[in-house]
Amino acid sequence: MKTILNVIWLVLSGFWLFLGYLAAGVLLCITIIGIPFGIAAFRIGVYALWPFGYTVVDRRDAGGPSCVGNVLWLILAGWWLALGHVFTGLALCVTIIGIPLGIANFKLIPVSLMPFGKEIVPTDQQFAPR
Repeated sequence: MKTILNVIWLVLSGFWLFLGYLAAGVLLCITIIGIPFGIAAFRIGVYALWPFGYTVVDRRDAGGPSCVGNVLWLILAGWWLALGHVFTGLALCVTIIGIPLGIANFKLIPVSLMPFGKEIVPTDQQFAPR
């Protein structure tokens, strides 16, 4: 079932969201200071490309630097990427078939706003010890 949802997701919104994260990642990687932010954008972009079967969990070892990174991310790229998820999710919720995809878009908003201190794992490994 998750493969079918991922293929429908890819066609309706995943590819375009991935391109948005790719563009943000390339722009952020232009400077040396922005490379960690670009890597975060690429990581979330891959998750936005194929989201079903994966989940976001908090990292236990994240500390102060991830908090500072999240504040900078929110200012630099987070708002714009989150708005993309909001508008795409609303557009998908117009049809009955698109409602699960729209809900998945809304679930991507928190990680698009604050990606540092988060880890993307398969859903069957979300409670596995690390």
